[in-house]
Amino acid sequence: MTRLDTQIEQAAAAKNLEDLKSAIVRFAGDSGDGMQVVGTQFTNATALVGNDLATLPDFPAEIRAPAGSLAGVSGFQINFASTEIFTPGDTVQTLVAMNPAALKVNLGDLERGGHLIVNSDAFTPQTIKQAGYDKDPLEGDELAGYHLHKVPMTRLTLDCVKDVGLKHKDAERCKNIFALGLTYWLYERPLAPTLRWLQEKFGKDEKLRQANELALRAGFNYGNTTELFQVHYRILPARQEPGVYRKIRGNDAAAYGLIAAAWQAGKRLFYTGYPITPASDILHELVKHKNFQVKVFQAEDEIAAMCAAIGAAYGGAMAATGTSGPGMALKSEALGLAVMLELPVVIINVQRAGPSTGLPTKTEQADLLQAVGGRHGECPLPILAAQSPSDCFWTAFEAFKIAVRYMTPVIMLSDGYLANGSEPWRVPRVEDLPKIPVAHPTDPEGFRPYSRNPDLARPWALPGTRGLAHRVGGLEKEDLTGRVSYDPVNHERMCRFRAAKIAKVAESIPDQAIYGDDHGDLVLVSWGGTFGSVRTAVERAREAGRSVSHIHLRHLNPMPRNLGTLLRGFRKILVPELNMGQLLMLLRATYLVDAVGIDKMQGRPFTVAELVLKIQQTLEGDH
Repeated sequence: MTRLDTQIEQAAAAKNLEDLKSAIVRFAGDSGDGMQVVGTQFTNATALVGNDLATLPDFPAEIRAPAGSLAGVSGFQINFASTEIFTPGDTVQTLVAMNPAALKVNLGDLERGGHLIVNSDAFTPQTIKQAGYDKDPLEGDELAGYHLHKVPMTRLTLDCVKDVGLKHKDAERCKNIFALGLTYWLYERPLAPTLRWLQEKFGKDEKLRQANELALRAGFNYGNTTELFQVHYRILPARQEPGVYRKIRGNDAAAYGLIAAAWQAGKRLFYTGYPITPASDILHELVKHKNFQVKVFQAEDEIAAMCAAIGAAYGGAMAATGTSGPGMALKSEALGLAVMLELPVVIINVQRAGPSTGLPTKTEQADLLQAVGGRHGECPLPILAAQSPSDCFWTAFEAFKIAVRYMTPVIMLSDGYLANGSEPWRVPRVEDLPKIPVAHPTDPEGFRPYSRNPDLARPWALPGTRGLAHRVGGLEKEDLTGRVSYDPVNHERMCRFRAAKIAKVAESIPDQAIYGDDHGDLVLVSWGGTFGSVRTAVERAREAGRSVSHIHLRHLNPMPRNLGTLLRGFRKILVPELNMGQLLMLLRATYLVDAVGIDKMQGRPFTVAELVLKIQQTLEGDH
């Protein structure tokens, strides 16, 4: 038996142990308090326990907000369970608040009767006033409806690390790890993963490693020995299909999907981008994988990044670029060039709240119409959207499959929630991934740069191939020859060819699946990161005996061929979106259905509760 096992058994013997099916925990504090660090460590430990999980990191929009201010609060929420879950959860069962501002911002999401763990040392007259309180919220009746645990984390941390010899400021920073250890005890999480991480992170600085280890263990033991806590909780592992699993974030999954697609095509991956929140981590992750012949280029701006990707595709590489909404606006002209040249390029848009700089660290789904029509002229291209962090792998992989088969740029839509959120991912075996056939013509006999195969794709002829020289550029191309053409009839013919090719993509994508019955009173139609909340709300409605089904769209242009038939099988259609109704507009225009929407633009995902309420109102006739 390991020392870790002994600790957990002693904790179980000392306090009442209660079994739960699920729990939702949120860590909140200043952006400098390390809430993303402790949230990530709690997630890693939870993944190793075997629980299903979903996370929601919440970053402040201001880079250097004043310490103790409401604008500077950073949070990390995790929902973990012994059953399958799809969302990071609605109301929180345990809130760890490191200062008054964190309490002020997050208290409204803590369920009545939930655990409220606060660093009481941080509640000074100055910080209380800065957070907008008239008096100390820890005194009086304001928090009477919660299990309030006032823990002097700063003092306890300083006490336990005093013999290490750190400077006062460095020692005080360990208080987040003390909070982590306390929460580990409360939910029976193992210390071992974090102890390994501390060794890796601070292996060259023994004092920091030792101080953080002491703080972690002190927090764990505090939960076991203090009279503040009379119960702690156990959540058994979830049942999973056999396989190798790991925790994965959406941006990392997208990076791996691009790598896997290039590998299965037998080509090199070329990725180019300009740093922009929340897409930058795709570039950061790809830099680590030169062993897979990945080439990464950080361009001087978004226009250069898009043009570099076009050049790489012209040269025969699997080319991709990533950005967020403002960057997509800058890429749009060059993206039109990629459509004119009919070259395979994948463009990932990790959406964030706009317009302009907007809320750069918050999520939104408001770039759908930009993806559909945000270029001048008749400029269609395929659009796919990922539904979960791990699904970013499969969506990026499929985007490349479509791009190469149909010789077209493809847009993949992600969002800030998916990019930074994480969940368990069953790692696929390389031999189970489909191959991506790539053919480059070499015979000059009969070569025409704009001849078309049955998919209406033109040949991917590489520059330098003898006898296959052809013109590139943004001017309209003559059918077959590719020469510059100002013929109006030819221009219309080429516009229709390009549109027909994109429409033909629908022939190679699967029919739209539906959760529930294929006809009934109400169907919810969602896309992107709303999947988890919508699916959970529909499950609850069906458990209550309601005639409700769920359609979640992965392919947004073209849409699946059977979608219209499915929509016409329902009396009412509800479209939840984190925008003002963009998919709703497309569905109403395309299928002439009387759909209604539920919209949200708060930088946060839908809660299940607000969707359940909207379902009830819609079924009862109150839109």
